[in-house]
Amino acid sequence: MTHPVFGRLYENRVVVMTGAGSGIGRSTLLAFHAAGARIIAHLGRHETRHSGLPEDVQVLTGDFTRPEDQQQFIAEVRARTHKVDVLINNAGTMFGRFPADSLTEEQYQSIVELNQHAVVRITRGLLPLLKVAGQSASKAAIVNTVSISASTGGSPGSSIYSASKAFVSAYSRGLARELAADGIRVNAVSPGVIDTDFHARYSSAEKLETTRRQIPLQRLGTSEDCAPAFLFLAAEQLSAYITGQVLEINGGQR
Repeated sequence: MTHPVFGRLYENRVVVMTGAGSGIGRSTLLAFHAAGARIIAHLGRHETRHSGLPEDVQVLTGDFTRPEDQQQFIAEVRARTHKVDVLINNAGTMFGRFPADSLTEEQYQSIVELNQHAVVRITRGLLPLLKVAGQSASKAAIVNTVSISASTGGSPGSSIYSASKAFVSAYSRGLARELAADGIRVNAVSPGVIDTDFHARYSSAEKLETTRRQIPLQRLGTSEDCAPAFLFLAAEQLSAYITGQVLEINGGQR
């Protein structure tokens, strides 16, 4: 299988992905695989998400609201490869809509642990392997998933989720400056309202329809709309002079 646009661009390159079990993550995993990548993927807590994936994808599971599971993931990746060419930090969710005056400490900690702390820990833990790849001709890349809510603040009940994504946006820009000398570019993809199970859980049909009418392209996005952005930003051949950027994939939504 060869990707219809990217060909075998990622042949012999190691791509590590988190949150690859569904939605944007799964579509991005399949796109990297079609482009020849060797993939080590975190699918979340459930092995059932392995169903339908190519057999050569190396699958890991774990609950990233738990620091010990994050550390286990880092250890497993280190045991399987001596380098990481591309790191995609995609794991994240809202867990629900929580009004500011009734947000519990447990809800707060879960949101921040998954969307913010896990990104920092996994990036830190895999940087030695990224630096190995950064010394090669194709260099290395980190692409983090944020959200349109990082800039808009999101809708009611999502303030902590939105703030955690804003943190990752700023973290990505800071890392880009710090890691450039190591041959590592860092960017982020910021999806708008994408028609995945995320919004099926956290947004009503009425809310989604109202949003759709406000989008200039007059439709919600799909996970397939987002996947090419990750491959573009991760490829030295295509985006060698792009780092510290947040690429919006939102149909013109503001």
